[in-house]
Amino acid sequence: MFAVDSLITRAEALLARLEGILPQPLTAPDWAASSAFRYRKRGSHALLEPVRHVARIRLADLKEVEPQKDKLLRNTAQFVAGKPANNVLLTGARGTGKSSLIKACLNEFAGQGLRLIEVDKADLVNLPDLVDLVSGRPERFIVYCDDLSFDEGEPGYKALKSMLDGSVAEAGDNVLIYATSNRRHLLPEQMRDNLGYKHTEDGEVHPGEAVEEKISLSERFGLWISFYPFSQDEYLAIAGQWLRFFGLDEAAIAAARQGALIWALERGSRSGRVAYQFARDLAGRGGTEPAAASGNNKSIPPEGLDHV
Repeated sequence: MFAVDSLITRAEALLARLEGILPQPLTAPDWAASSAFRYRKRGSHALLEPVRHVARIRLADLKEVEPQKDKLLRNTAQFVAGKPANNVLLTGARGTGKSSLIKACLNEFAGQGLRLIEVDKADLVNLPDLVDLVSGRPERFIVYCDDLSFDEGEPGYKALKSMLDGSVAEAGDNVLIYATSNRRHLLPEQMRDNLGYKHTEDGEVHPGEAVEEKISLSERFGLWISFYPFSQDEYLAIAGQWLRFFGLDEAAIAAARQGALIWALERGSRSGRVAYQFARDLAGRGGTEPAAASGNNKSIPPEGLDHV
C-alpha cells in the first residue's frame, strides 16, 4: 500500500512538472485594467499584460504630419464606429511620428471602446490565438506591431501574411492590424532579386517570383501611410511644439532656434524624435541655455541644415 501511495505521489509530481512545460492556452486579462496591453511569453505561458502607464500623447501634439494624421484618424474612426476599415502599414523616415500617431489615436478613441494590443515580431505566429481570444468582445482591438521587418524565412512573416488576407479563418470584425516600419515592403530587397525580372518583346517589364513574394505582404495592408523627412522649418515647428508642451514661453522658444539647429546638426538628423529629445533636454535645464551637446558655439549658416 505504501508503494502504491508513493507511486501516485511521484506521478502527480511528474504531471505537475509536465503541466509547467506544456503550452498553456492564452487567458483573457482584465479588459478594464487599461486601454493598452502587451502580449508576452513567459516560458510556455502566454499572457496579456495591462500597460499601467499608457503614453499620454494626443493628436494635437503631433505637427507637420497632417495628411498622415487625417488618413489614420479617418480609418480608426470608421473602425470604432463598426464600419469597414483597413489594416494599416505606416512606413517611411525614422523618427517622423509613425508610432506616436498610433498611440495618439488610441488615446483619442479609448473612451469609445478602442483597445490596443502590442505584439512583438517573434510572437506573430500566435496571432490566431490572440484573434480567437478577443472574438465576440464588444471592444475594438488594434494589434500593434512596431518597427516591423523580417529576414528571410522568419515564421512570423507567414503568420502575418495569412492573417491579413489568406487564412481560411476570417479575422473578426473587431480586430485590425496597425504596423510601422522603415521598410516599405517589410523584407530586405537584394540586388539578386532583380535577376528574376522578365522583359517581353514589346518592352514591358515583369517582376520575378522573388520580388512578387516580397511585395505580397505589404500589399495585404489595405491602407499605406507614408512619412517623409522633415524640412528645417518643419523640424523647428515640431521643436517649438514640444517646448510649449514642456511649458516654455514664446520668447524662450524663439531663443532656442539656434540650439535646436545645432542639436540636429550634431545628431545628423532633423526628425520629430530629435526635436522631442532637444525639447526634453532644454526644458530639463530650465530653458535658459543653448542646447549644444558638445558645448561648442557653432554658427548655423543661413541655409541651416538643408544638407542633413
